[in-house]
Amino acid sequence: MRGHPHIARRKIPADVKYKSDKIAKFINYIMRRGKKTTAQKLVYEALDIIKEKTKKDPLKVFEQAIRNISPIVEIKPRRIGGANYQVPFSVPEVRQFTLASRWLIGAAKHKKGRPMAAKLAEELMLAVNNQGDAMKKKEDTHRMAEANRAFAHFARFTR
Repeated sequence: MRGHPHIARRKIPADVKYKSDKIAKFINYIMRRGKKTTAQKLVYEALDIIKEKTKKDPLKVFEQAIRNISPIVEIKPRRIGGANYQVPFSVPEVRQFTLASRWLIGAAKHKKGRPMAAKLAEELMLAVNNQGDAMKKKEDTHRMAEANRAFAHFARFTR
């Protein structure tokens, strides 16, 4: 996308129950085939389960989980001088939330045998304690970036 002007991001209205734009964005990530009310029910149910089990504010638990899962660095392949290098880059804040949400939803989907709301609630509670599959994904990403730190100087030449 060379030479294209920067496109402004649309502001998503906050969700109905918690008045949080992060939860609204998370609902949109969960949503399939335009069924927003189904996605809302699922997320709100998961947050209710968290409230029951932890006796804490579910919004704070959600935000802490997202903060714990959000990656600081990621690797991107760059072709330099005929060779491909895995170059570590710092992750912008918007992409941190996107990746954290994607990993959280993916980890919940891969669990078996329970309703999605229960799996999502469990994964969020594990993430608050720096555990779970989504947290493992973040650690793997950081480990890869650390292993390829020698190629960090290639980050200057691109973008």
